[in-house]
Amino acid sequence: MKQIFTYKEPFVLESGQTLPEYHLAYHTFGQLNSTKDNVVWVFHALTANSDPIEWWPGLIGDGRFFDPAQYFIVCANIPGSCYGSLSPFDINPASKEPYYHDFPLFTTRDIIRAFQPLRKHLGIEKIHVGIGGSLGGQQLLEWAVEEPELFKNIVPLATNAVHSAWGIAFNASQRMCIEQDPTWHEKSPTAGSNGMKIARSIALISYRNYITYEATQKGVTDVSINNPIDKQVYKAETYQHYQGEKLVNRFNAFSYYLLSRTTDSHNVGRGRNSCESALASIKARTLVIGISSDLLFPPSEQGYLARHIPNTQLAVINSLYGHDGFLLEFQQIETLLKSFINEN
Repeated sequence: MKQIFTYKEPFVLESGQTLPEYHLAYHTFGQLNSTKDNVVWVFHALTANSDPIEWWPGLIGDGRFFDPAQYFIVCANIPGSCYGSLSPFDINPASKEPYYHDFPLFTTRDIIRAFQPLRKHLGIEKIHVGIGGSLGGQQLLEWAVEEPELFKNIVPLATNAVHSAWGIAFNASQRMCIEQDPTWHEKSPTAGSNGMKIARSIALISYRNYITYEATQKGVTDVSINNPIDKQVYKAETYQHYQGEKLVNRFNAFSYYLLSRTTDSHNVGRGRNSCESALASIKARTLVIGISSDLLFPPSEQGYLARHIPNTQLAVINSLYGHDGFLLEFQQIETLLKSFINEN
């Protein structure tokens, strides 16, 4: 069940902007045990929510590796998202109107600092396992650097220490699509929706790869197979349209735009001398997982993490699905988790 935590004290962002308060939507599953050593904190990626059973059902839920019968599982929705936490649709205290375009940037560091009061509210003193992929992995790394004693084990998947120029270029291109939507400057919940559809189409290309599309989207649609050449409708084309429509039915352009900037802001070395020294401060046992076919967060980035985080194991799994493999290859991930967690 989704719950709401409200922090009613001033909260200062990295940008220097101060919020008078904020709120987080979050889910918990299972119970905190008497020794308080069974906590699993799950970090979600860009367009997901605080219910990991919904988007990671192969790993989390009854009878799964992270079973609520054994673990106290927590996942908080990141600020800026549209799934219950403080968002661009909430009222800006300064204007008494929805924030819309004025919603402040939450960096990955801001996000985990916003999570810290929630952790204390839940009575959590130690996190047995922290796990997250992509933007979720970026948050996890930030927190493991910020509070080195908090985590016993961390599992960052398909993520990095600092967001790459390549990744920023993809995000910037997607934001350009939204900016070109004539409705983008309107103060409306649907502003920029058509632009976001195109942005999502670009994103899918970075989340998958050549082999994925050849294996799953090759050829023409069944209904057009007998049409003349100038009337052919290609599966890859309809798939791109479908993904855009699918996202616009559950997300909004404001959150998409802002959270892509959150990803771009990620740099564990900012203000900490260097990425290398920041990663070296992590004390948790670490399993870094990469995806062999990941174009957006290539395995070289996970190799970098493994070289600089002490007490680290590195595993690169094979997947047809590129970056999205961290969401889909749950059997391979579970095998790695069993070996890693059971070593404790």
